[in-house]
Amino acid sequence: MSSKQNIRHLSLEELKELFVSKGDKAFRAKQVSDWLWNKSARSFEEMSNLSKETRALLEENFTINPISIETSQVSRDRTIKNAFKLHDGNIVEGVLIPTDTRMTACVSSQVGCSLTCKFCGTGKMDRIRNLHFDEIYDQVAMIRDQAQSNYDIPLSNVVYMGMGEPLLNYANVLKSIEHITSQQGLNMAPRRITVSTAGIAKMIKKLGDDEVKFNLALSLHAANDAKRDRIMPINEHNNLAVLEQSLNYFYEKTGTRVTLEYIVFNNFNDSIEDARELAAFARRVVSKINLIEYNPIDGAEFQKTTEPKINAFMNELWKNGHVVNLRRSRGKDIDAACGQLANKSIA
Repeated sequence: MSSKQNIRHLSLEELKELFVSKGDKAFRAKQVSDWLWNKSARSFEEMSNLSKETRALLEENFTINPISIETSQVSRDRTIKNAFKLHDGNIVEGVLIPTDTRMTACVSSQVGCSLTCKFCGTGKMDRIRNLHFDEIYDQVAMIRDQAQSNYDIPLSNVVYMGMGEPLLNYANVLKSIEHITSQQGLNMAPRRITVSTAGIAKMIKKLGDDEVKFNLALSLHAANDAKRDRIMPINEHNNLAVLEQSLNYFYEKTGTRVTLEYIVFNNFNDSIEDARELAAFARRVVSKINLIEYNPIDGAEFQKTTEPKINAFMNELWKNGHVVNLRRSRGKDIDAACGQLANKSIA
C-alpha cells in the first residue's frame, strides 16, 4: 500500500501552501482541485494544463486513490450493480437505478455494517471500516458516467442507501455531499440527495443542528417497539419515542419532512393493525411514507407480502390522510435491490 499522502484529503488552502512552498503560483492549487473534483481525474497524468514538472512533483509526493469497478451486472430492468474495489482491496457495492422519471445512484458509506438488521444482506457482514469522503464521491461520479454512457440520461438523484449506516460515518458522509453539491464538484442540488438511517437519534439531531439541506429517510419497518426490537437491534437504544423526538427536532431545524421507509413483510408487519400503528406514528412526525417490497435474502426468515395485503395496507394509510408511495424493487435478479447488497456476486 502506498505511503504517499492522498491529495484529495488536502484542502484548497493546503494545496496553495504546497505550491507556494515549491516556488510555484498559488493558482496552481485551483487547477489541481478542478481536476480532482470537477473533472473527477483518476491520475495526475490526466491534468493536461499542468507542466510535466508539476505532474511529476505530484506523482512523487501524492496519490489519488481512486476506486475502480471490479465487476458490473446489468439487470433485466436496466439496473446496474457495481462492485467497487477500494485502494486497500476492500469491496463495496453501488447501484444505478433507472426509472421513467429519474436516474438514481445508490451508494455505500461503509465496508460492511455493524447494525445486524435481520432482513438485510449487508447486516450479515462485519463492519470493516468507514469509507473516506472521496471514496463515496467516486461512486457517485462513476455511476453518473454510467448513466450517461449507457442511457444517455444525466444522473438526477443520489441515495445513501447502500452498504453501511451513513450516520455512523457522519463526517465523511457530510464531506462527500459537500463535494457532490459544490459548483467546483459535481454541482448536484442538495434536494436531490437522500441519506437513509436505521435510526441513530443523537446523529439525527446533529443533522438538524448542522441545518443540512439534503433529505433524510428513516428505515422504520415497524411502528411498535416489540416488533422493531426483533428485526432491528438498534431500536433497543433508539426506540420509537426517542426517534419521534429527534425527527421532530430535525424538522424544526431544517424545515424538511422526513421519509419513513417501511418494508412490508408477510405475516409480520403487514396487518391492518400494523398500518394503523404506522399511521399513528406518522401523524406525530412531519413525514411521508415509502412502502417497500421486500427482497428475500439467503438465510432470512422473512418473505415478501402478498399484493392484496399491501394494497389493503396502503388503503388504510390513505384513509388516514397520509402521503404514501410504493417502491417497487429494481435489480432483484442481480441482487441489487434494497437489502440485498452483500458482495454476493464477487468471486
